[in-house]
Amino acid sequence: MSKTVGDFLISRLHAWGVRRMFGYPGDGINGVFGALNRADGKIEFVQARHEEMAAFMASAYAKFSGGLGVCIATSGPGATHLVTGLYDARLDHQPVLAIVGQQARSAIGGHYQQEVDLASLFKDVAGDFVHQAAVPAQVRHLVDRAVRIALANRTVTALVLPNDLQEMPYEEPSRAHGTVHSGVGYRKPLVVPHADDLKAAADILNEGERVAILVGAGALAATQEVIDIADRLGAGAAKALLGKAALPDFLPWVTGSIGLLGTEPSWDLMRDCDTLLMVGSGFPYSEFLPKEGQAKGVQIDLKPGMMSLRYPMDVNLVGDATETLKALLPLLKQKKNKWRKQIEKSVADWWKLLEERAKTKADPVNPQLVAWELSPRLPDNVILTSDSGSCANWYARDVRIRPGMMASLSGGLASMGAAVPYAIAAKFAHPDRPVVGLVGDGAMQMNNMAELITVAKYWKSSWPNGRFIICVFNNQDLNQVTWEQRVMEGDPKFEASQRIPDVPYHRFAELIGLKGLFVDRAEDLGPAWDEAFASDYPVVLEVKTDPEVPPLPPHFTFDQIKNLTSSLAKGDPSETGVIRGTVRQVLGSILPGKSD
Repeated sequence: MSKTVGDFLISRLHAWGVRRMFGYPGDGINGVFGALNRADGKIEFVQARHEEMAAFMASAYAKFSGGLGVCIATSGPGATHLVTGLYDARLDHQPVLAIVGQQARSAIGGHYQQEVDLASLFKDVAGDFVHQAAVPAQVRHLVDRAVRIALANRTVTALVLPNDLQEMPYEEPSRAHGTVHSGVGYRKPLVVPHADDLKAAADILNEGERVAILVGAGALAATQEVIDIADRLGAGAAKALLGKAALPDFLPWVTGSIGLLGTEPSWDLMRDCDTLLMVGSGFPYSEFLPKEGQAKGVQIDLKPGMMSLRYPMDVNLVGDATETLKALLPLLKQKKNKWRKQIEKSVADWWKLLEERAKTKADPVNPQLVAWELSPRLPDNVILTSDSGSCANWYARDVRIRPGMMASLSGGLASMGAAVPYAIAAKFAHPDRPVVGLVGDGAMQMNNMAELITVAKYWKSSWPNGRFIICVFNNQDLNQVTWEQRVMEGDPKFEASQRIPDVPYHRFAELIGLKGLFVDRAEDLGPAWDEAFASDYPVVLEVKTDPEVPPLPPHFTFDQIKNLTSSLAKGDPSETGVIRGTVRQVLGSILPGKSD
């Protein structure tokens, strides 16, 4: 049998280093799946339960492997289902290639079944490169450009293949006018700012007396360099959510997360600093940064388009975080001031407060306690994922990162439903490492329960280390939005939109061959985590949590207090619980004997 276009596609992707792709089959992409089958395992195909989940897996695989994520789907609805997961990759700057089928070329434009203008569909999410192949000789340069652009620009690209083209004999481009002869290969360049820009940045940092650092995902590979800079400047450091694993939390000057899910020390750090160094972060909420004009600013980022976007910086350094910080360090003077001690005291007090809040009585289990009990039990090489929603608050604040850990979630898109596919992708990227995912019951019902079937399908054959834990916060409430209705809008909880059914997630896990654990008493939580980590096969730990424990922002504004009061005055259906939970969290830690 002669080599088909599908065969060439698989061999070319293999030449680019692709060894795994996530997706779901369909007749619009059968030519490529046939080629995958003929390739004798050169590229592993991971079958998700839904194309959106496959795209999330590709995004997370790029994050945790450091390479290209690839997802594949059929024409029409298969392709449209990918879009949400692809936006996750685009907004978090991850290299992902989407390969999708299309109707036969002769049918395009004929209002044919499953005919969608896919180039237009992907025009935004894969704006750097999306093309539909027309002839076999074109496929070579389309694949090469799609992969190279995704890697170089750290973005999403898309390749559309009509189904009849996939089965055609492959032809190399002829040596003639109007043909393109592309090749394989890309190496990330070394990007370092100009020496005079580094000097200007050093002058600002040396002049500052109260330096604050904010790190994001761009600093994940620059942990030691950030530590060296912070120690030289006597600075404190806050972490954007995607940069949670950039700095270990045992460092006394690391203030933790920032923003709505952030900490009080991070709020104080930004409020009181006179100099801001931002490294590899696109943290979106400017109200949590210094007031404009309060602080001098230096920013380090690989993407010029992210410069001076959240705060007007004095010096913008376009460069790799690791190499730029290395070049900057010799230009900085050692600082000795009271600023660092002030930060360290604030951080120490905050950890004590978090422990008191976590151990405050709730009905039945305090959701903060779930993360608090988890944190000291985490293995040093664990990979953590979290969903969006109220569970992300406890992931952000109560889980302490140690060296060697990895952690991520849907950051820029903040999509529900990413935790379990992220955890699956993490396990495929690092099958020898334990993986823990934190997810709310809303996301489980939306789509993540189905992906537990993917876990059941693959763990025995693909994961030599079976330690894989999904912890479900079951509060029968779309909790983050409920609190946003109360605090941001001043509206009472809307039962019709917020209350969700009670589902026995641990029993579903048992039904499909996984281990199920259930906790509805605080005293059982620690032993349950111990049992989960001792298991040699995947576990679903379901915890009945109290929906009225408020995910408090690090700083209450007058408007937020007014809105919460207004929501109660309008007759919130959980008024008693809201008052009880808020009082316990706000006052229980400062009034002795009031936590019960």
